[in-house]
Amino acid sequence: MPFKSGFIAIIGRPNVGKSTLLNALLGEKISIVSKKPQTTRNIVRGVKNLEGAQIVFVDTPGLHRPKGLLNEFMVKEALRALSDVDGVVYLVDATREMDEVESFVMEHLEGLRCPVVLVVNKVDLVEKGRILPLMERYSKAFPFREIVPVSALTGDGLEDLVGVLVELLPEGPKYFPDDIITDQPERFIVSEIIREKVFMLTREEIPYSVAVVVEEFKERAERNLVSIKAAINVERDSQKGIIIGRKGEMLKRIGTYARRDIESLLGVRVYLELFVRVKKGWTKDKRALKDFGYH
Repeated sequence: MPFKSGFIAIIGRPNVGKSTLLNALLGEKISIVSKKPQTTRNIVRGVKNLEGAQIVFVDTPGLHRPKGLLNEFMVKEALRALSDVDGVVYLVDATREMDEVESFVMEHLEGLRCPVVLVVNKVDLVEKGRILPLMERYSKAFPFREIVPVSALTGDGLEDLVGVLVELLPEGPKYFPDDIITDQPERFIVSEIIREKVFMLTREEIPYSVAVVVEEFKERAERNLVSIKAAINVERDSQKGIIIGRKGEMLKRIGTYARRDIESLLGVRVYLELFVRVKKGWTKDKRALKDFGYH
């Protein structure tokens, strides 16, 4: 049988489960997740190797009508992912009805040359009688190649989804070696893990005002240790106080949770040093956005 390979973009509204789906398909956590919308800001690629095929998934920020420079960057990142892929997974939430946001997303499906697969996520949270009518409404709105109900959380339907996606792939080479599951550098994944813990532990606007930059990443092979120094950038002095917390307790909790995940990722002991820096109004500053990797 000829070898098949290609790129599949995962798109959808914010907080629909795109990163959870990617991690579930790969069996590894490479994309951060939280219950808050707009957690993903950058494109993240994940590689799934199968017998006779390789799928390169492209996880994207949530599509929405942007407000502000950072949100504009996120939407442009998501749309950029559609420009050169072999197929698109359009992920929707089974607990939500079609609305204006979904109409906005489907506007960008018009004119795509590649096939689009509708994936209805979170089917474990709704009665079965609601799923078929929802699928029918979506099928009338756009000519999807296939419609696949899944639960990224429980794994239901993921095997069927992979089978559908393999059928979309052209014959092609193996783009990545078997031992590679993402093309993202370790520094980027480490910064994302730290940012995920900020999302998990802080409330309101704080997570959306945070950018994490890894400033030092030193491998000390003789001690089986990686030493990491990272800056948590915020927009206002008041946010700095919240991130640090009383007697430094919040910053310590962020560091403890992040270090555990980073050690699991790297397979070595990690010394993690975090500090908080104020970069006033960085989400509205083009130069600061570029410095923090959002360009």
